[in-house]
Amino acid sequence: MAKCPLLLAVLLVCASIPAFSQVEPAGRTGKGPPLSVGLGYSNYETDWSGYLSGGVVWADWNFYKLPPLLDGFGLEIEGRDLNLDRTGGDPKLRMDTVEGGVIYTTHFYRRFHPYMKFLVGDGSIDFSLPNFPNYTHDTREMYVPGVGADTRFYKSFWLRVNYEYQFWPNFFNHHALNPSGVDIGVAYDFGRFR
Repeated sequence: MAKCPLLLAVLLVCASIPAFSQVEPAGRTGKGPPLSVGLGYSNYETDWSGYLSGGVVWADWNFYKLPPLLDGFGLEIEGRDLNLDRTGGDPKLRMDTVEGGVIYTTHFYRRFHPYMKFLVGDGSIDFSLPNFPNYTHDTREMYVPGVGADTRFYKSFWLRVNYEYQFWPNFFNHHALNPSGVDIGVAYDFGRFR
């Protein structure tokens, strides 16, 4: 059941691809699809035991030629593996996430595009509990609001700075786990506006 929102987001992206292959949107400089793909470095406060770092990958599908009120909406999927640079006391702590959802990007500036997003996905956590040696892994559906900005620094390459606050509901005794952190990375845009 927890994988249903992620599956729905992937299906929406796949279903929308043929709609954009018929007409070249006005105002685009590239000939490629309205897709950007990136990778970067993440550093998160785990809300469990200190900080974790690791890698993140993402892909954004931007909808062009929408009515003015909807201009800037797109879909994003991302995956993250936080398994490095532990600062807390749990040597087995690891967090992996996969999520997808809606992103809204403003195009007011040519080289600087702030955005906000809301993603839904699955979070996986490995840990150690001295009083429960057989309970070392859990998986939860998660909700992820985020904000950030993309800045073009060379042709189709964009620098991304991203902040997310995650909600992993119903952990211990109905308490939520709330990791939060920053991603810094580079994306290649196959067909950015202007």
